[in-house]
Amino acid sequence: MADYNEMWKELGMNLEEHDKLCEVLPQAFGDVFLTQENRPEAMDYYNFVIAEIHGVRPKELIEHKKNGGKVFGTFCIYVPDEIIFAADAIATGLCGGSQFWVPGGEKVLPVNTCPLIKASVGARLDKTCPFFRIADMYIGETTCDGKKKAWEILAEDVPFYVMDLPQMKRRKDVTAWKEEIEDLKKKVEEFTGNRITEESLKKAISLINEKRKALMRLYNCRKQKVLPISGRDALVIMQIAFYDDPERFTQMTNKLCDELEQRIEQGISVVKEGTKRILVTGTPLAVPNWKLHNIIETSGGVVVCEEMCTGTRYFEQLVDETKVTLDEQIEALANRYMQINCACFTPNEARIDDIIRLAKEYKADGIINLNLKFCNLYATETYKVERELRKEGIPVLSIETDYTDSDSEQLRTRIGAFIEMLGE
Repeated sequence: MADYNEMWKELGMNLEEHDKLCEVLPQAFGDVFLTQENRPEAMDYYNFVIAEIHGVRPKELIEHKKNGGKVFGTFCIYVPDEIIFAADAIATGLCGGSQFWVPGGEKVLPVNTCPLIKASVGARLDKTCPFFRIADMYIGETTCDGKKKAWEILAEDVPFYVMDLPQMKRRKDVTAWKEEIEDLKKKVEEFTGNRITEESLKKAISLINEKRKALMRLYNCRKQKVLPISGRDALVIMQIAFYDDPERFTQMTNKLCDELEQRIEQGISVVKEGTKRILVTGTPLAVPNWKLHNIIETSGGVVVCEEMCTGTRYFEQLVDETKVTLDEQIEALANRYMQINCACFTPNEARIDDIIRLAKEYKADGIINLNLKFCNLYATETYKVERELRKEGIPVLSIETDYTDSDSEQLRTRIGAFIEMLGE
């Protein structure tokens, strides 16, 4: 990484603590990703993004702010990025995926809070992540009780806006979400001083749709018998999608897909024939949480799909681009975002339908159902997920973990046995 110390200092970061993170991240990335054989050449771009994760993109965001723009930090895929970009602002993901930030969160949150929430709070309060320092306003949502209360704590330290997500999907709930998006539009306009027009929102909808299409193309490559990319590499691409410049990300991901499609034609696979194909479902895997994929792919399996927020839920549905008026465009946004099947909804059979559909589309031999510790929503939904998958004759292994490495060997034993069982 280049020298960004002066930039970090101006952001008010705790440089001494931050240096500790900078010391371990390159080694972790190298161990998980650079040890792979036969990686696509176009992965060099994503390697660079991670290598400069606290430098290049933060520098771009700061430059945007110097030119009078605003940066909004978001934590959930229900928050419509389109509204933010339509106001000539930038949206960047803020979810914390490292154990490094968890102790900072535990200073103000109960220990039995999920690690994603604790890490996200710790990254801000301990001043060890530039993205958390740069964002002018955070936008949260009411997907779980832990988040709702954490937002109250963060709101004491940074301007915060919370969207009230309905917990059912009746017509009136979609209407209520449309009203929430309209309220967000007003807030973003007020905060930026920029008016959102039909033209600017149409442009923003197209911008984000193109990113989704690039990710669809990437995942379509993972459906093939000839697997041109590992699950680890696909995961880090998904994680980068949350904060990279959307136009550049789309361009680079389409360039990668050109190479992947050529590999498929040439029969170039990153795994041996017969390697067991695993679909991972459950709680999101925020950067740099690569533990599960690394264990699976060094235990005889390969991840071919993620039914997660850091996976298919992020890109599967497009926003209708045929709408003309602002009211119609916002309704199209509400309709699209309410198709996401998070465990916060009740009932939530549609998520189980998605898992079964994806297992067939990606020709998965088995499913690993992941739950981050203390996420009661996904933990409770595990019962029905397992029951319905077994009815379909799809092998499933449910695991619960956190960001530490203390259970890595135990997970490796269980996952290894599961993959071995798939071959029987």
